[in-house]
Amino acid sequence: MPGYFHSEVHKVHRIGWLRAAVLGANDGIVSTASLIIGVAAANTSRQAVLISGLAGLVAGAFSMAAGEYVSVYSQADAEKRDFEREKAELSADPEGELMELAGIYIKRGLSPELASEVARQLTNRDPLEAHLRDELGITEPYRANPVQAALFSAVSFALGSALPLLIAVLGNFDNLLILVAAGSGVSLAILGAAAAHTAGASVFWGTVRVVVWGSLAMAVTALVGRLFGVAVG
Repeated sequence: MPGYFHSEVHKVHRIGWLRAAVLGANDGIVSTASLIIGVAAANTSRQAVLISGLAGLVAGAFSMAAGEYVSVYSQADAEKRDFEREKAELSADPEGELMELAGIYIKRGLSPELASEVARQLTNRDPLEAHLRDELGITEPYRANPVQAALFSAVSFALGSALPLLIAVLGNFDNLLILVAAGSGVSLAILGAAAAHTAGASVFWGTVRVVVWGSLAMAVTALVGRLFGVAVG
């Protein structure tokens, strides 16, 4: 249709950076808070708690970045191999690839005549793009971006870790376990709600999932720290 312009921005277009950002922030809050709580529960000094929290922030941020980069780069390599394979197949057997594309549309419910016409028109426009999208499910919003994923993971982890660490610096040391747990729980609730809202999902269940699992992790590490502290003492 001449002059038609599709201006909608769908939630799924955010999945690339949203996944890395939410995972990094959630992991930053939970792991650093759990580390601080576990060390504090072992009846150690504030200095030991702060050192462990800071070490957790730095190590975790680099670990998240490296993990995301390697993982997403592997996905990008797989996409590149598929890209080259499809390119070679189109060059070697264009008519066979056209029939394959038409067969895909027939399976999706189009009549053989319409499927052939759609396949031919899309092939005339950009055969490689048509096959990547409709045969392999690779589209631009889903293309793997290792650098973007690594940066979002590292920054979001550091920001998530900063909150429990800040509470450990400024809070009353005698009540540190309660303060860190409560502050981290609130942060997890806000993160879960924001992520669910951004993705267009249920805010309630998004919040519950994040808070429940985060609270479980903090409770377990507090128990381990308490048992370790008693055993050492």
